[in-house]
Amino acid sequence: MSDTVFTAKGLTKTYVSGEVKVHALNEVDLEIAEKEVVVLLGPSGSGKTTLLNIMGGLDRPTSGRLFFRDLDLTDLEDRELTKYRRDHVGFVFQFYNLVPSLTAYENVALVTEVAKNPMRPADALALVGLDERMHHFPAQLSGGEQQRVAIARAIAKRPAVLLCDEPTGALDSKTGIRVIEALLGVNRQLGTTTVIITHNASIQEVADRVLFFADGRIAGVRKNETRREAAELVW
Repeated sequence: MSDTVFTAKGLTKTYVSGEVKVHALNEVDLEIAEKEVVVLLGPSGSGKTTLLNIMGGLDRPTSGRLFFRDLDLTDLEDRELTKYRRDHVGFVFQFYNLVPSLTAYENVALVTEVAKNPMRPADALALVGLDERMHHFPAQLSGGEQQRVAIARAIAKRPAVLLCDEPTGALDSKTGIRVIEALLGVNRQLGTTTVIITHNASIQEVADRVLFFADGRIAGVRKNETRREAAELVW
Protein backbone atom coordinates (compact mmCIF):
# COMPACT_ATOMS: atom_id res chain seq x y z
CA MET A 1 0.00 0.00 0.00
CA SER A 2 1.43 3.35 -0.95
CA ASP A 3 -0.62 6.08 -2.58
CA THR A 4 -3.62 7.54 -0.80
CA VAL A 5 -6.92 7.01 -2.62
CA PHE A 6 -9.28 8.87 -0.26
CA THR A 7 -8.57 11.73 2.13
CA ALA A 8 -11.36 13.19 4.27
CA LYS A 9 -10.89 16.39 6.25
CA GLY A 10 -13.58 17.49 8.69
CA LEU A 11 -16.22 15.63 6.68
CA THR A 12 -19.67 16.48 8.05
CA LYS A 13 -23.19 15.60 6.93
CA THR A 14 -26.12 17.19 8.74
CA TYR A 15 -29.79 16.47 8.14
CA VAL A 16 -32.34 19.04 9.31
CA SER A 17 -35.91 18.09 10.20
CA GLY A 18 -37.80 21.09 11.52
CA GLU A 19 -35.73 22.37 14.42
CA VAL A 20 -33.87 19.10 14.86
CA LYS A 21 -30.38 18.64 13.42
CA VAL A 22 -28.98 15.14 12.99
CA HIS A 23 -25.23 14.81 12.43
CA ALA A 24 -24.91 11.70 10.28
CA LEU A 25 -21.19 12.48 9.99
CA ASN A 26 -19.42 14.75 12.42
CA GLU A 27 -16.02 16.12 11.33
CA VAL A 28 -14.56 12.82 10.12
CA ASP A 29 -10.88 12.71 9.16
CA LEU A 30 -9.45 9.66 7.45
CA GLU A 31 -7.14 8.33 4.77
CA ILE A 32 -7.57 5.15 2.75
CA ALA A 33 -4.62 3.78 0.81
CA GLU A 34 -4.45 2.19 -2.61
CA LYS A 35 -5.10 -1.58 -2.60
CA GLU A 36 -6.27 -1.46 1.03
CA VAL A 37 -9.19 -3.49 2.36
CA VAL A 38 -11.06 -1.47 4.98
CA VAL A 39 -14.03 -2.68 7.03
CA LEU A 40 -16.45 -0.18 8.60
CA LEU A 41 -18.15 -1.45 11.76
CA GLY A 42 -20.77 0.21 13.91
CA PRO A 43 -24.46 0.27 14.77
CA SER A 44 -27.17 1.48 12.41
CA GLY A 45 -27.17 5.26 12.19
CA SER A 46 -23.51 5.61 13.13
CA GLY A 47 -22.51 7.17 9.79
CA LYS A 48 -21.07 4.26 7.83
CA THR A 49 -23.43 4.37 4.85
CA THR A 50 -23.39 8.17 4.75
CA LEU A 51 -19.61 8.08 4.44
CA LEU A 52 -19.74 5.38 1.77
CA ASN A 53 -22.31 7.34 -0.25
CA ILE A 54 -20.19 10.49 -0.15
CA MET A 55 -17.08 8.52 -1.14
CA GLY A 56 -19.02 7.04 -4.04
CA GLY A 57 -20.32 10.39 -5.27
CA LEU A 58 -23.93 9.49 -4.45
CA ASP A 59 -24.23 12.22 -1.80
CA ARG A 60 -22.51 15.45 -0.83
CA PRO A 61 -21.22 16.54 2.57
CA THR A 62 -22.62 19.55 4.39
CA SER A 63 -19.07 20.71 5.12
CA GLY A 64 -15.50 19.46 5.04
CA ARG A 65 -13.53 18.10 2.10
CA LEU A 66 -13.15 14.71 0.48
CA PHE A 67 -10.40 14.01 -2.02
CA PHE A 68 -10.14 11.09 -4.41
CA ARG A 69 -6.40 11.15 -5.07
CA ASP A 70 -5.91 14.82 -6.11
CA LEU A 71 -9.54 15.35 -7.11
CA ASP A 72 -11.65 17.37 -4.65
CA LEU A 73 -15.03 15.63 -4.86
CA THR A 74 -16.71 18.36 -2.84
CA ASP A 75 -16.04 20.88 -5.63
CA LEU A 76 -17.49 18.83 -8.49
CA GLU A 77 -20.61 19.71 -10.43
CA ASP A 78 -23.25 16.99 -10.83
CA ARG A 79 -22.02 16.03 -14.31
CA GLU A 80 -18.42 15.72 -13.08
CA LEU A 81 -19.57 13.65 -10.10
CA THR A 82 -21.41 11.29 -12.47
CA LYS A 83 -18.24 10.92 -14.54
CA TYR A 84 -16.25 10.18 -11.36
CA ARG A 85 -18.71 7.42 -10.41
CA ARG A 86 -18.69 5.95 -13.90
CA ASP A 87 -14.91 5.94 -14.31
CA HIS A 88 -13.61 5.12 -10.84
CA VAL A 89 -16.20 3.53 -8.53
CA GLY A 90 -17.83 0.12 -8.34
CA PHE A 91 -20.76 -0.45 -5.96
CA VAL A 92 -21.99 -3.64 -4.30
CA PHE A 93 -25.15 -3.41 -2.19
CA GLN A 94 -27.01 -5.83 0.05
CA PHE A 95 -29.59 -6.43 -2.68
CA TYR A 96 -28.24 -7.48 -6.03
CA ASN A 97 -30.27 -5.24 -8.39
CA LEU A 98 -29.76 -7.57 -11.35
CA VAL A 99 -31.97 -7.30 -14.43
CA PRO A 100 -34.08 -10.49 -14.21
CA SER A 101 -34.61 -10.80 -17.96
CA LEU A 102 -30.86 -10.82 -18.67
CA THR A 103 -28.34 -13.59 -18.10
CA ALA A 104 -25.39 -13.14 -15.74
CA TYR A 105 -23.20 -12.41 -18.77
CA GLU A 106 -25.65 -9.82 -20.11
CA ASN A 107 -25.98 -8.12 -16.71
CA VAL A 108 -22.21 -7.62 -16.61
CA ALA A 109 -22.13 -6.55 -20.28
CA LEU A 110 -24.44 -3.63 -19.45
CA VAL A 111 -21.48 -2.03 -17.67
CA THR A 112 -18.73 -3.03 -20.08
CA GLU A 113 -20.57 -1.45 -23.01
CA VAL A 114 -20.17 2.05 -21.49
CA ALA A 115 -16.83 1.72 -19.67
CA LYS A 116 -13.56 3.16 -20.95
CA ASN A 117 -11.32 0.13 -20.53
CA PRO A 118 -13.54 -2.76 -19.44
CA MET A 119 -12.81 -6.37 -18.75
CA ARG A 120 -14.58 -8.92 -20.90
CA PRO A 121 -17.78 -9.97 -19.08
CA ALA A 122 -16.62 -13.58 -19.17
CA ASP A 123 -13.34 -12.64 -17.47
CA ALA A 124 -15.11 -10.67 -14.75
CA LEU A 125 -17.44 -13.59 -14.05
CA ALA A 126 -14.54 -16.05 -14.02
CA LEU A 127 -12.78 -13.87 -11.45
CA VAL A 128 -15.67 -14.43 -9.02
CA GLY A 129 -15.97 -18.13 -9.83
CA LEU A 130 -18.99 -18.02 -12.11
CA ASP A 131 -17.49 -18.93 -15.48
CA GLU A 132 -19.79 -21.97 -15.70
CA ARG A 133 -22.93 -20.02 -14.72
CA MET A 134 -22.63 -16.99 -16.97
CA HIS A 135 -25.52 -17.93 -19.24
CA HIS A 136 -27.97 -18.47 -16.40
CA PHE A 137 -30.68 -15.98 -15.50
CA PRO A 138 -30.84 -14.52 -11.97
CA ALA A 139 -33.82 -16.73 -11.05
CA GLN A 140 -31.63 -19.76 -11.83
CA LEU A 141 -28.87 -18.60 -9.46
CA SER A 142 -28.60 -18.78 -5.68
CA GLY A 143 -28.45 -15.61 -3.61
CA GLY A 144 -24.68 -15.90 -3.25
CA GLU A 145 -24.25 -16.43 -6.98
CA GLN A 146 -26.40 -13.39 -7.72
CA GLN A 147 -24.27 -11.32 -5.37
CA ARG A 148 -21.13 -12.53 -7.14
CA VAL A 149 -22.68 -11.47 -10.46
CA ALA A 150 -23.21 -8.05 -8.88
CA ILE A 151 -19.53 -8.00 -7.87
CA ALA A 152 -18.48 -9.02 -11.40
CA ARG A 153 -20.65 -6.22 -12.79
CA ALA A 154 -19.07 -3.72 -10.39
CA ILE A 155 -15.47 -4.68 -11.21
CA ALA A 156 -15.88 -5.18 -14.96
CA LYS A 157 -15.14 -1.52 -15.63
CA ARG A 158 -11.88 -1.86 -13.64
CA PRO A 159 -12.79 0.68 -10.93
CA ALA A 160 -10.13 2.10 -8.64
CA VAL A 161 -12.38 1.52 -5.64
CA LEU A 162 -15.07 -0.98 -4.74
CA LEU A 163 -17.60 0.24 -2.17
CA CYS A 164 -19.67 -2.52 -0.54
CA ASP A 165 -22.66 -1.84 1.73
CA GLU A 166 -23.63 -4.99 3.68
CA PRO A 167 -22.69 -7.33 0.78
CA THR A 168 -23.39 -10.43 2.92
CA GLY A 169 -26.39 -9.00 4.79
CA ALA A 170 -28.96 -11.14 2.99
CA LEU A 171 -26.89 -14.34 2.94
CA ASP A 172 -26.24 -17.31 5.21
CA SER A 173 -22.75 -17.82 6.60
CA LYS A 174 -21.51 -20.35 4.03
CA THR A 175 -22.73 -18.23 1.13
CA GLY A 176 -21.47 -15.04 2.73
CA ILE A 177 -17.98 -16.52 2.99
CA ARG A 178 -18.01 -17.22 -0.76
CA VAL A 179 -18.90 -13.58 -1.39
CA ILE A 180 -16.10 -12.34 0.88
CA GLU A 181 -13.72 -14.70 -0.95
CA ALA A 182 -14.77 -13.08 -4.22
CA LEU A 183 -14.16 -9.57 -2.85
CA LEU A 184 -10.73 -10.51 -1.52
CA GLY A 185 -9.86 -12.19 -4.82
CA VAL A 186 -10.68 -9.00 -6.69
CA ASN A 187 -8.57 -6.97 -4.27
CA ARG A 188 -5.65 -9.37 -4.64
CA GLN A 189 -5.76 -9.80 -8.42
CA LEU A 190 -6.81 -6.31 -9.56
CA GLY A 191 -5.48 -4.22 -6.67
CA THR A 192 -8.91 -2.64 -6.18
CA THR A 193 -9.19 -0.57 -3.01
CA THR A 194 -12.12 -2.17 -1.17
CA VAL A 195 -14.33 -0.68 1.55
CA ILE A 196 -16.87 -2.99 3.21
CA ILE A 197 -19.69 -1.94 5.54
CA THR A 198 -20.92 -4.79 7.71
CA HIS A 199 -22.73 -5.53 10.96
CA ASN A 200 -20.92 -8.87 11.07
CA ALA A 201 -17.95 -8.37 13.40
CA SER A 202 -16.17 -11.52 12.20
CA ILE A 203 -15.62 -9.99 8.74
CA GLN A 204 -13.22 -7.45 10.27
CA GLU A 205 -10.59 -10.20 10.35
CA VAL A 206 -10.11 -10.03 6.55
CA ALA A 207 -9.32 -6.29 6.54
CA ASP A 208 -6.08 -4.38 6.57
CA ARG A 209 -7.81 -1.87 8.86
CA VAL A 210 -11.09 -1.69 10.75
CA LEU A 211 -12.81 1.65 11.40
CA PHE A 212 -15.28 1.60 14.29
CA PHE A 213 -18.11 4.14 13.93
CA ALA A 214 -20.30 5.67 16.63
CA ASP A 215 -22.48 8.79 16.53
CA GLY A 216 -21.16 9.99 13.18
CA ARG A 217 -17.52 9.74 14.19
CA ILE A 218 -14.68 7.25 13.89
CA ALA A 219 -14.53 6.00 17.46
CA GLY A 220 -11.56 3.71 16.94
CA VAL A 221 -9.20 2.19 14.38
CA ARG A 222 -7.59 -1.22 14.43
CA LYS A 223 -4.88 -2.43 12.09
CA ASN A 224 -4.69 -6.17 11.43
CA GLU A 225 -1.10 -7.28 11.24
CA THR A 226 -2.27 -10.41 9.41
CA ARG A 227 -5.38 -10.61 7.26
CA ARG A 228 -7.39 -13.79 7.60
CA GLU A 229 -8.73 -15.60 4.57
CA ALA A 230 -12.49 -15.75 4.17
CA ALA A 231 -12.49 -19.53 4.66
CA GLU A 232 -11.16 -19.01 8.20
CA LEU A 233 -14.13 -16.86 9.25
CA VAL A 234 -16.77 -18.14 11.65
CA TRP A 235 -20.13 -16.41 12.17
